[in-house]
Amino acid sequence: MPGYFVHNGQLFREGKAVISPDNRSFRYGDGLFETIRIINGNILLKELHFERLLRGMKLLQFDIPEFFTAAQLEEDIISLCTKNRIEKAAVIRLVVFRSDGGIYDLEDMRPNYIIQGMALQRYPAVPDDNGGLVVDVYPDASKACNIFSEVKSNNFLLYVMGAMYARQKGLGDCFILNQYGRIADATVANIFWIKNEQIHTPPLSEGGIAGVTRKFLLQKLPGAGYTVNEKALKVDDILSADEIFLTNAVRGIRIVGKFRDQSYSSTITKEVRRLLMDEWT
Repeated sequence: MPGYFVHNGQLFREGKAVISPDNRSFRYGDGLFETIRIINGNILLKELHFERLLRGMKLLQFDIPEFFTAAQLEEDIISLCTKNRIEKAAVIRLVVFRSDGGIYDLEDMRPNYIIQGMALQRYPAVPDDNGGLVVDVYPDASKACNIFSEVKSNNFLLYVMGAMYARQKGLGDCFILNQYGRIADATVANIFWIKNEQIHTPPLSEGGIAGVTRKFLLQKLPGAGYTVNEKALKVDDILSADEIFLTNAVRGIRIVGKFRDQSYSSTITKEVRRLLMDEWT
């Protein structure tokens, strides 16, 4: 049976054309998106998702109308899950973009949006002997550090190419370097590393996307007794780390088992993953 999607508050069957070739997101990547996990009809980390979305829209200078609220988006998402019969476990992709026009045609700054829903699936990865991801650095391009770096933009080319490289090399993921040669994040995740029982993650000024799971852990881990720092990350730091893990709002926490010739344990990572799962269940 064909599924449905939401466009500007209305349900359409999949396959229905709702944007034109002049769409600014299609032309220029003019917009942003959220990827959201649903469990038993509940939007996980929903406050952090909607907060990030609205903050990004303000940064990109959208004119946000009164009806465009977190409550309305939540209603659209839940209605879509019900219509597609995927309330138990689903992934939602919410895309926001500007209307049609050329690069200097900015008369209409209001948001359009599309919400898609699909059943949650297991994500295959390439493990090492310890069951963790095998990762490396994407070598062909780097990410600029600026005010737009943390936005989950519709222009996702660098991450797409990094993911292609990982697949071609038989890797579970790749680290993305910033303009200074330090690690910003991974292709679909933020990165944390553990050294001497202290947990670290790069600050957003290093160019990584402002992940909602990352923010959740920064808020919750100190109260759970962990020492957490935001610190610039060099490749040498990865090689000397005790543990490494990646965070993503859909995939949760993924253990890194191997980077190049270096292998890692996962004792504290598994504790952190249980903390996140307690929030999700």
